[in-house]
Amino acid sequence: MSTEEIEDIFLDLQQKFGFQKDSMRNMFDFLMTLLDSRASRMTPNQALLTVHADYIGGQHANYRKWYFAAQLNLDDAVGQQQNPGLQRLRSVKGNPKGAKSLDSALNRWRNAMNNMSQYDRLRQVALYLLCWGEGGNVRFTPECMCFIFKCADDYYRSPECQNRIDPVPEGLYLETVIKPIYRFMRDQGYEVVDNKFVRREKDHHEIIGYDDINQLFWYPEGLAKIVLQDNTRLIDVPPAQRFTKFGRIAWNRVFFKTFFEKRSSAHLLVNFNRVWILHVAVFWFYTAFNSPKVYAPKNQKSPSAPMQWSATALGGAVATSIMIAATLAEFRFIPTTWNNAGHLTARLVFLLILLALTGGPTFYIALVDGRPGQGNIPLIIGISQFFISVVATVAFAIIPSGRLFGDRVAGKSRKYMASQTFTASYPILPRSARMASIGMWLLIFGCKFTESYFFLTESFSSPIAVMARTKVQGCSDKYLGSSLCSNQVPFTLAIMYVMDLILFFLDTYLWYIIWVVVFSVTRSFHLGLSIWTPWKEVYTRMPKRIYAKLLATSEMEVKYKPKVLVSQVWNAIIISMYREHLLSINHVQRLLYHQVDGPNGQRTLRAPPFFTANNGNESAFFPAGGEAERRISFFASSLTTALPEPLPVDAMPTFTVLVPHYSEKILLSLREIIREEDQNTRVTLLEYLKQLHPIEWDNFVKDTKILAEESETTTFDGTATQNEKSGNKRTDDLPFYCIGFKTAAPEYTLRTRIWASLRAQTLYRTVSGMMNYSKAIKLLYRVENPQVVQRFAGNTDRLERELERMSRRKFKFAVSMQRYSKFNKEELENAEFLLRAYPDLQIAYLDEEPAPQGGDPRLFSVLIDGHSEIDEQTNKRKPKFRVELPGNPILGDGKSDNQNHAIIFYRGEFLQLIDANQDNYLEECIKIRNVLGEFEQYNVSSQSPYAQWGQKEFSRFPVAIVGTREYIFSENIGILGDIAAGKEQTFGTLTPRVLAWIGGKLHYGHPDFLNATFMTTRGGVSKAQKGLHLNEDIFAGMTAISRGGRIKHSEYYQCGKGRDLGFGTILNFQTKLGTGMGEQMLSREYYYLGTQLPIDRFLTFYYGHPGFHVNNILVIYSIQVFMLTLMYLGTLNKQLSICKVDSQGNVLSGQGGCYNLLPVFDWIKHSIISIFLVFFIAFLPLFMQELLERGTGKALVRLGKHFLSLSPIFEVFSTQIYSQSIQSNLTFGGARYIATGRGFATTRISFTILYSRFAGPSIYMGMRNLLLLLYATMSIWTPYLLYFWASVLSLCVAPFVFNPHQFSFADFIIDYREFLRWMSRGNSRAKASSWYGYCRLSRTMITGYKKKKLGHPSDKMSGDVPRAKWRTVIFSEVIFPICVAIVYIIAYMFVKSFPDKDGNLNPSPLIRIGVIAVGPVVWNAAVLLTLFFISLFVGPMLDGWARFPSFMAAFAHLMGLIGLVAFFEFFWFLELWDASHAVLGVVAIIAIQRAIQKILISVFLSRELKHEETNHAWWSGKWYGRGLGASAFSQPAREFVVKTVEMSLWTSDFLLAHILLIIMTAPMFIPFVDKLHSTMMFWLRPSKQIRPPLFSTKQKRQRRWIVAKYTLVYIIVVASLVALIVLPALFRDHITFNCTVCKNI
Repeated sequence: MSTEEIEDIFLDLQQKFGFQKDSMRNMFDFLMTLLDSRASRMTPNQALLTVHADYIGGQHANYRKWYFAAQLNLDDAVGQQQNPGLQRLRSVKGNPKGAKSLDSALNRWRNAMNNMSQYDRLRQVALYLLCWGEGGNVRFTPECMCFIFKCADDYYRSPECQNRIDPVPEGLYLETVIKPIYRFMRDQGYEVVDNKFVRREKDHHEIIGYDDINQLFWYPEGLAKIVLQDNTRLIDVPPAQRFTKFGRIAWNRVFFKTFFEKRSSAHLLVNFNRVWILHVAVFWFYTAFNSPKVYAPKNQKSPSAPMQWSATALGGAVATSIMIAATLAEFRFIPTTWNNAGHLTARLVFLLILLALTGGPTFYIALVDGRPGQGNIPLIIGISQFFISVVATVAFAIIPSGRLFGDRVAGKSRKYMASQTFTASYPILPRSARMASIGMWLLIFGCKFTESYFFLTESFSSPIAVMARTKVQGCSDKYLGSSLCSNQVPFTLAIMYVMDLILFFLDTYLWYIIWVVVFSVTRSFHLGLSIWTPWKEVYTRMPKRIYAKLLATSEMEVKYKPKVLVSQVWNAIIISMYREHLLSINHVQRLLYHQVDGPNGQRTLRAPPFFTANNGNESAFFPAGGEAERRISFFASSLTTALPEPLPVDAMPTFTVLVPHYSEKILLSLREIIREEDQNTRVTLLEYLKQLHPIEWDNFVKDTKILAEESETTTFDGTATQNEKSGNKRTDDLPFYCIGFKTAAPEYTLRTRIWASLRAQTLYRTVSGMMNYSKAIKLLYRVENPQVVQRFAGNTDRLERELERMSRRKFKFAVSMQRYSKFNKEELENAEFLLRAYPDLQIAYLDEEPAPQGGDPRLFSVLIDGHSEIDEQTNKRKPKFRVELPGNPILGDGKSDNQNHAIIFYRGEFLQLIDANQDNYLEECIKIRNVLGEFEQYNVSSQSPYAQWGQKEFSRFPVAIVGTREYIFSENIGILGDIAAGKEQTFGTLTPRVLAWIGGKLHYGHPDFLNATFMTTRGGVSKAQKGLHLNEDIFAGMTAISRGGRIKHSEYYQCGKGRDLGFGTILNFQTKLGTGMGEQMLSREYYYLGTQLPIDRFLTFYYGHPGFHVNNILVIYSIQVFMLTLMYLGTLNKQLSICKVDSQGNVLSGQGGCYNLLPVFDWIKHSIISIFLVFFIAFLPLFMQELLERGTGKALVRLGKHFLSLSPIFEVFSTQIYSQSIQSNLTFGGARYIATGRGFATTRISFTILYSRFAGPSIYMGMRNLLLLLYATMSIWTPYLLYFWASVLSLCVAPFVFNPHQFSFADFIIDYREFLRWMSRGNSRAKASSWYGYCRLSRTMITGYKKKKLGHPSDKMSGDVPRAKWRTVIFSEVIFPICVAIVYIIAYMFVKSFPDKDGNLNPSPLIRIGVIAVGPVVWNAAVLLTLFFISLFVGPMLDGWARFPSFMAAFAHLMGLIGLVAFFEFFWFLELWDASHAVLGVVAIIAIQRAIQKILISVFLSRELKHEETNHAWWSGKWYGRGLGASAFSQPAREFVVKTVEMSLWTSDFLLAHILLIIMTAPMFIPFVDKLHSTMMFWLRPSKQIRPPLFSTKQKRQRRWIVAKYTLVYIIVVASLVALIVLPALFRDHITFNCTVCKNI
């Protein structure tokens, strides 16, 4: 077929359906490129056949799968004799020939496809592409696109379409088909308020998202729901006419939710029920067997045999009840109207019966136990019950819950066909990989179950035996008698059980890491990546390997020596490194191939000494430890692995690189490079970069000097100037070394800007890196086709043009600049610069045309490139294509929408998605043909995919994603950078190596290659529902794997990637990961994967993705629960006399009334070791990775550096951040961002910012645990506790330890001043950062905002977050705090329930603690009430005094502080100065106050007003004129509650911050601490570190005065706080009061 014929098809379709002309041209270009790409390696006919098979009819075409899943074959086969709808429903119900009819239908389909003419095939593909190309956001719903295409195709074949002569108007398709659906999607999330679109306050389960819309088209029952506005069903219209009716469909009556993404932790239960069963049920079996004392009858030592069998057997009941809970939770997430609720009910009934079987016999045995004359019946029942339980547990742990009752995965029934096709067609693993997968999990769980049994459960049995029956004697309480305190030991035992269970969970993760590392190491040997081969050998073999693996030489004539070809490639690589200033001239000389004169006159090539005389001393060839060394060594070692064979350049497939760009820097401006950002940074960007890349800067300067000298000698006549110069050469060069240029001519400043931009995270760096592809393609084409060079022998221009043509044909580069039309002048200049530098770069952007008279504006997707000419009038480039969109495409979080609008401009078969902070290198780009070979589409069989026999050769699952390695290029910025880079190293290399092999790699990272046809026909490259798809990329991976695409991982290719490596940015990134994971837990993909994957692949998926985060949550829980255990054991140890034992552990006689608790203390040591191991195993993967890639010495050095730089502190802290972000997301939702600013990693952040950012997530929790730990240390000291002191302290101080220059004295004091001002700011007028603002922000998470805003327009940040649901609030904010408080109170009451040394009983501890806890709250309320009336009457009179409100606020806060301190002192006195009791009391008091505050906030507060008016009104007393209207009467009451809570919060924050400051004052006394600290953080010698800031004399004077003043204030405050605690303790004997009240509380 000729090009003209194809173009005619497109024109015909455009006129029949009313597609846009530009879209039609774009899709024509698209299809031609695709066919060209295929045809370059097969016959043109075959190319068209395979394209058609990929899009429409092949075995893996989404359209064909959908056609059968939605059972349209029945619809089309029945014919129109009666109403096809009824007919179809009947045939679905009674389908006697189910499987057979499906097979015959498949054969009919194949024959139909086989008999189509090439013309028809092309027309179908063209129609599909045209429908897709204008789909806009409907492209996210692939099956909806299929339905639209099917209707269009049916219509086109019908006579009425063929007979139409006049073309329909352009844009008709967009208006009638796409826009209605788009409007429905938009209105789900947005509503119009004052002509602006505002986000609706709905959470995910109220929004009908893309997935719900899509799933309607999966089932015939769903299609039957589509109705027109006159209530006729669409399927009642004959197929040929359906397309014409599209404009009249009432979409808003059609769609409904198919899965409720409710925020709750029940998702963890449903999706991962097998994990819970594997752990909890087995734990029950273990412990029930090991704690017989607990259920022994009162008078016997051990229970009878039947009882023991039966009690252990209850593990089965536990497993069953977990399943029941999961089933009930599943009812909440799945609409019952749909066809999947049936099997749920069946499952529930069955489970209840099973529960009776596994749990019932225990009741019977307990009843008859011990009665005479029973015989063996109870024993038989018990044993059989036990075996039923074991079978049930194993079955539930192994069979996915989706396959119980009605197999959704492999069932043959047509009912499940759709969900099978779209959610469970997992690609089948090859035999070896499946064996490895099963083997690995058997090893992990085998090790785990044995180790846990002996280490955890066996060691736990002796404490149980001791504690199970112990009653505490001789204690009583005034009101509760002895009921609580005598049971203290069983309470402790219960907490210990929980602790053991958590450790049981953590163990699995430990073994998982160990075995993954083992498998990964063996796998890397298998792939040929190994450290044991010496570098020398790797380097000397490199030329042979380049020839054998990278060049497609099979088809070349032999007359060229391999050496000649290799030398061209190698020299190109080295010169590209020289151009990037990585190598200096003399290094280059030693690395290049040179032409030398041979002995007999002809020229020969001399190999560089690098290959011949390499003796392992690398610094002779490139700078040691530099970028060049890393790149060359990776390139060399990557060639040792097996690579797919490359094809010749002209036969390789075309591919596109797509970069989404929002507002990232394109090119740094001069001003950004050489000006300091603010006072805190202390350093300019250029200086910073010079510190990081000294060698590269040196090479750059030498280069620039050569350039400058050339230009100078041309301007002067060059005689007189030379000799004057020589004297002051050094001083003359200074400007070069400082800023890189001497004259401000733009070409020189531009060089410096580019040098800096290539080392910061800019779009320019990404573009220039990716453009290496075109260089690589040209290079390979030139090297492999010498005849081309000969053809254009003397004419370099024509040769260059030929090479250009080839690279343009094979490689396209598109940047999706969503904001291009809104750029400011500077950004536009930079974008222009990119287009001029790289004319082949294509930019896709959104263009907006304001609509006439207030309708919606029209938006266009526009494509321009460097060849588009510039329009004279507008000064803009003329677009190549301009396609109208149905509306504003950005409905979600932005990135995936940005990719989606530009995706219609990609060309070719493969797509590489790159972020705007990545980089690429020439030597990696040379491997491009090998990477694309991983898609296994190079040698396609010559059979037709539709022929009877040919189809077999196309039956393999297609490769959807090929993952590659990432290299973090900012890893040399000290400890934090190294931790982050190390995490990426293991996360991006070590684990994917195994996961991809055993089929569990889901995530596509950002340098990954996608099979474009596969992904675009299945809903695009990423999902886009707002909020839910926060980590958009992992959803693409999950979609690919559940729809039958394979995901591979290649070891030999890597891209650079940048990360911001300050403390705050790393944690922001982790918070984003955590909240993203929280959102994923809610998603339906997790539900499908979790309930349908077979057990080994499920476990791989779980531990590879969510398990990591769940493990983090459990690690933090283990610390908290362990503190509780220690506290309870401490109370026992403190109050009871512990028996002394001899060396065999027998109790010595003659100790009346003692308690033998020694086994318990042994158990504590076990647990601490266990927690310690779980934590430390986190360092193992990194160590092994270093060991493999760099050798033992370097690995040990790196590990040592980490420990010296306190990285464990950071690890504990980041674990807490992860777990906190997931939990708050599952409770409240709202991926809340608190920006900390992106500075360098060397910027000092002030105390207030760090405190307000991390108080909520970790400091509060750390401080509470510190108190518990303090008590434990006082009451039950073992040296093991030091480890806990370290980890709990790190929760509090980590942000400050990793803050650069935290310990410089002047800055510390200035911080203190800033902190005091921050605490008292924002009461007379609104301030940007103040304590009040921080307090409000953390409160609104629960209360939400008032929607009908008064006064000020809302700020964007908090607007989108819906208010949390009251159920979750009641649980997390009311019930939970109350329970915690009760637990602490019980401990305190136990301590107080013993008579004192005079034998008098204590008065009731309950009352005492109540008075002290509620007292301050009442006191605050009283103070506030009096002040309220004072300000109400006095305020208006003192109108002139602007600071009056601030004064009132400060006075109130001071009173609150005094009140709190006074109550504490009173309590201190009541306890008779006994420190450990006081600490325990304070713990209980804090818990009670926390509960009170949370309850007040969550129960009594209405929604928050957006602005701070009420706060000002409260303090100033002016409630009028604030725009409050009628609510001026209700607001004061609300504000009163708020202020009461705020007062307690303020005082506690004040005290907490001071405690932190005191902790951080300690290191200040070490000499040279600032130098040491910086060395620790940046790993630079003090001489190399960044200079201290320069201040003017005036600033110095100011600073000196501030430091002097505030040092005094600080000392006074700290001294008074310390005195309040220390003095009474010192003079305890002299202070005695006589008060009668005190004796009663």
